[in-house]
Amino acid sequence: MCLLTLAVSLPSLKPPPCHLDNIADCKKASTLQLGVFFCGLYILAVGTGGTKPNISTIGADQFDDFEPKERAHKLSFFNWWMFSIFFGILFANTVLVYIQDNVGWTLGYGLPTLGLAISVAIFLAGTPFYRHKLPSGSPFTRMARVIVAALSKWRVPLPNDPKELYELDLEEYARKHKFRIDSTPSLRFLNKAAVKTDLDSPWTLCPVTQVEETKQMLRMIPILLATFIPSTMIAQVNTLFIKQGTTLKRHIGSSFKIPPASLVGFVTLTMLICVVIYDRCFVKVMRKWTKNPRGITLLQRMGIGLLIHIVIMLTASLTERHRLRVARDHGVVQNGGEVPLTIFVLLPQFMLMGVADSFLEVAKIEFFYDQAPEGMKSLGTSYSTTSLGIGNFLSSFLLSTVSHITEKHGHKGWILNNLNASHLDYYYAFFAILNVLNFIFFLIVVKLYVYKAEVTDSTEMIEGENGKLALSASNHEVSSI
Repeated sequence: MCLLTLAVSLPSLKPPPCHLDNIADCKKASTLQLGVFFCGLYILAVGTGGTKPNISTIGADQFDDFEPKERAHKLSFFNWWMFSIFFGILFANTVLVYIQDNVGWTLGYGLPTLGLAISVAIFLAGTPFYRHKLPSGSPFTRMARVIVAALSKWRVPLPNDPKELYELDLEEYARKHKFRIDSTPSLRFLNKAAVKTDLDSPWTLCPVTQVEETKQMLRMIPILLATFIPSTMIAQVNTLFIKQGTTLKRHIGSSFKIPPASLVGFVTLTMLICVVIYDRCFVKVMRKWTKNPRGITLLQRMGIGLLIHIVIMLTASLTERHRLRVARDHGVVQNGGEVPLTIFVLLPQFMLMGVADSFLEVAKIEFFYDQAPEGMKSLGTSYSTTSLGIGNFLSSFLLSTVSHITEKHGHKGWILNNLNASHLDYYYAFFAILNVLNFIFFLIVVKLYVYKAEVTDSTEMIEGENGKLALSASNHEVSSI
C-alpha cells in the first residue's frame, strides 16, 4: 500500500494529468511508473494470500475447545468475522470511493495505508497475549508422506483389525494437547501407509492419525468443487451487474447521478443485516428444533446459500428480459442509449446476493476451518479463498467462451459491448442452469460426506489430567443436508 500510495502521489511516479475530452494528447506511463504500480499490486496480492487464510484461523484458535463457554462462543466467531470483513468493504465502497473521486487519490490510498499500519501495530502488540499452537510441519509434507507410503505399499494387504496399524502412544498426543484419530474405512487404500513392515522409513510408515488427517483434507475437495460455481456468481456483481446499471436511469433530482458501482453497497449492507439476524435470531430458533448448537449444520447452511444463488440468477434473467423489452419499446437497442428504467430495478439481485453470502460464504469458511484436522486449519481455510480465486478465473473463461460460441454462424451473440443489443437474459438463465446442476452435485457430495471424527481416548486422558471438559463424540455434527 505504501508503493501504491507513492505511485498516485509523487509526480515522478505517475503520468502527467490529461483531460478526458482530449485523450489523444495523454502521455503513456513510463516503464518505471508501471513497474512501481504493478510491483505494489503484486506485493499486495501475495500479502493478501498469506493473511486471509491465517488471520481467521488465528482468531478461531483463540477459543479453547476444552472450555464449554469458549466452545459455545466459537460457534458465532465466523459470523462476526465475516461481519467485520463486509463492514470494511462497505466503508471502502462508500467513504474511500467518495474521497478518491472528490478529494484525491493520495488521501484515498493514504487512509487505507494508515489503517493497515495501525492494524499491524495492534497485531504485534497483541502477539504475546495470543494462544499459540506449536507448528507441526508443513501439511503438504505430511499429506505427501501418507500418499507416498500408501503407493509404496499398494501390494501389502491390510490387517483385519485396524488396531494392528501403526499409531503413536496415547501419552504423546495427550502431552501435545492434540487429538488422536481412530482409523476409518473411507479411502481405505490410504490405510496401507500405516501398515508396519520390516523395511519401514519415515516416508513409508505413517501413524493412523496422520493418515486420517490426509483423508479429511481429501474428503473436503468435492465440497470445494461445489463452491466454484457460486464463486463465479459473486464475480458477476462487480462486472455484468454493474454494466447493466450503466444503461439505466441513474438521476435523483436534477443534479445527483447514482454511480452504478455504488449498488454493490447493497450487497454488503444486506449481508451485514442478515448475519446479525442469523446469529441473534435464526440460530436460537432452529437450535430448539434441531438441538444442534449451530442451529443447522454447516452443509445445510451452505445448501441454503446455493438455493438462493439459483433464485438470484433467475431474478437477474427476468429483470434483464424486462430491461431489453423496455429498450426495444423505446428504440434504444441499436444506439445503445439510456433505457428509461430506474437503476433500482436491479436492487433485488444485489440484495439477494447479500442474503446468499450470509449463508454460503460464512458457512464455507467455517466449514473448511472446522473440518480441517489440527495442524492443518490454515490449509483448510485457504480452501475458501481458493474457491473465490478460481471463481473469478472461471467467470472470465465462461464469459469469453459463451461470447465466442454464441457469435458463430452469423449470430450476433449474447454478450456485446452494446448491452441493449445483447442477450444477458439468456446468459443469466445459463448460469441458473449451472447453479441447478451444481446444487444436484452438492447434494450427492453431501450424501457421501462423513463429518470429521476428531475425538478419541486421548481427549479422555486430557480431561482426566487437566480437569477440563473434553469434546465428546456425541457433539459431532453427523447429520447431512
